[in-house]
Amino acid sequence: MGYRVVVVGATGNVGHEMLNILAERQFPADEVAVLASRKSLGTEVSFGEKTLKTQDLDTFDFTGWDMALFAVGSDATKIYAPKAAKAGCVVIDNSSLYRYDPDVPLIVPEVNPEAVHGYAKKNIIANPNCSTAQMVVALKPLHDRARIKRVVVSTYQSVSGAGKEGIDELWDQTKSIYNPTDNKPPRKFTKQIAFNVIPHIDVFMEDGSTKEEWKMVAETKKIVDPSIKVTATCVRVPVFVGHSEAINIEFEDFLDEDEARDILREAPGIMVIDKRENGGYVTPVECVGDYATFISRIRQDSTIDNGLNLWCVSDNLRKGAALNAVQIAETLGNRVLKKG
Repeated sequence: MGYRVVVVGATGNVGHEMLNILAERQFPADEVAVLASRKSLGTEVSFGEKTLKTQDLDTFDFTGWDMALFAVGSDATKIYAPKAAKAGCVVIDNSSLYRYDPDVPLIVPEVNPEAVHGYAKKNIIANPNCSTAQMVVALKPLHDRARIKRVVVSTYQSVSGAGKEGIDELWDQTKSIYNPTDNKPPRKFTKQIAFNVIPHIDVFMEDGSTKEEWKMVAETKKIVDPSIKVTATCVRVPVFVGHSEAINIEFEDFLDEDEARDILREAPGIMVIDKRENGGYVTPVECVGDYATFISRIRQDSTIDNGLNLWCVSDNLRKGAALNAVQIAETLGNRVLKKG
């Protein structure tokens, strides 16, 4: 007996990736239902070699289904996730709605798989923010060795993190630069994204940080260790898919760059590509479609006693969203539900 799995928001970028990854990883699903809003009702989506028709989220009965992977915004999640949870279906939510709820585990399976048992309080598990997910995969094995005191991270986040509208805006604006009669003013973003970078993701908060930056701080503390100090600057860049991060880490104990490289090579979910030569590092173009979080440019920071710098790149639609959700489903199955 396998699992009965629901994908909510199956017509969006992340929902589409969830279906791809469930099929690629041969998740033991006996039945998969795909849900969407009424305007997308009946749309066909691919699941491996099968074609599935979307059903109406508003009228769907979650009773008898094992788990539901939610890839819709917080507003819809607020309405439908409690319904699914109440019906006995475990919700794995990709929105930000439940990430900071103390009764909902926030999980990156390579980092804190044991937290999955906390799902039972609300029948809900939260998937972290895309920029946090790839960073904590790199931080955890290093933290286990030398204890991290402080992290300074600057992100270079692709437009796909803002959904299809973000991708379309970059595409349309890039074309319009070469056609002066076809002006495409910013709509999704606050400034022109083509040939530009925007140091503003999500809303501004009272202390001057943005919500995206706050998320990285709060989520790293919840997933890895509340004692770690984190400061972040999050920047949108004209890249279609793949988030990059320049991470500076200060440890309690000295950690040699060569030992750090060896630790990361052995760590789950990480691929180290780190040669000090032209092209001896990974950029977003190379990470697209891959499961791994790529680490390059590992080097000592000589300005502090116990410091390291590294470059971290990952496909934000995969590890930052859909892959992590499927890995949570696998962890839930292996450790708790034990079917299939």
